Amino acid sequence: MKSFLSWKREIKRKIVAGLVGIALSASAVCAQQAVDVHTHIILPEYLDVLKAHGAEMEETFPLPAWSAEKHVAFMDSAGIRTAVLTLPAPQPYYGDAEESAACIRRVNEVSAEVKRRYPGRFLFCAALPLPDVKAAIREAVYALDSLGADGVKLATNSRGQYLGDEALDPLMEVLSERNAVIIIHPHRPTPCPEGIIATTPLAMYEYPAETTRAVVNMLARNVLVRYPGLKVVVPHCGSFLPLALPRLKAIHPGLVKQGYMQPIDWEGNLSRLYFDLAGNPSLEVLKSLLTVTGPEHILYGSDYPYLPDAVLRANLVRLKQTLASDAELAGYADLFLWENAGKLFTPVSR
Repeated sequence: MKSFLSWKREIKRKIVAGLVGIALSASAVCAQQAVDVHTHIILPEYLDVLKAHGAEMEETFPLPAWSAEKHVAFMDSAGIRTAVLTLPAPQPYYGDAEESAACIRRVNEVSAEVKRRYPGRFLFCAALPLPDVKAAIREAVYALDSLGADGVKLATNSRGQYLGDEALDPLMEVLSERNAVIIIHPHRPTPCPEGIIATTPLAMYEYPAETTRAVVNMLARNVLVRYPGLKVVVPHCGSFLPLALPRLKAIHPGLVKQGYMQPIDWEGNLSRLYFDLAGNPSLEVLKSLLTVTGPEHILYGSDYPYLPDAVLRANLVRLKQTLASDAELAGYADLFLWENAGKLFTPVSR
């Protein structure tokens, strides 16, 4: 028969074990808090349209395989609670508006189904069949009002129709009325410098330049001030904006005075921009990004599935280490990794 002391020790051991288990469970929950705002859904039906037009390599690199099951497995292994799905480049438009609209409708409906099938794990920003603005408005209304889309994804340009184009104003009005989140993604520039991109894939330089061009266009026409319901996520750590904005602000007054540009409400426009961290940012890049936005507007993004799972997991670990290594950034880790996304995409925080 056990002595009172041995019984007491056994009870204490079980209590300690239970507390450790609770702590480990809490750690596991915390480890799952990351929200990934930069991921892509790549469906066979979308690939079929590209193949029909010989466009599998239009963006100068092949599209990776994707499945919801593999995506969830990656999220579980990386410690990511929720991912936001968007259509990748290229825009599936090759002169046939009906083909494009049908393809994009399929992508949006499957995205909505994936969101339903994995509650709490996926959100999606709907694709739109641009450059057909009327069709894009119809799809935006259907996706946001009926499918439960959490926003829309817009290409930097859709076959030469760049963000900031006056032709897109009716679409921006509809999106603003619904307080829509817009996730921007770079696409092949139009026209495209074929000789230059033969040297390096678009992702090396043209994509950051494309993103910067699209956002500058929107700033120049005060799109985000004129349509104040919009909230726009700029990919890849803001691309070249942290370098471009000081120059733009410096030369802008002279251009306005000479009649080449209209006044820009810098603060009003920039206050509606958010920035994702896809691209494995260094400490210097993070510090640079904080020169153009506040810490409450920075979001984690992986760019899944464009790199191997192991690389993306290592990137997230490196990001956490980078944040922890700096006295200023350490206090922003939760904001960047999940809190800001929880506020931007309200279903995440429920």
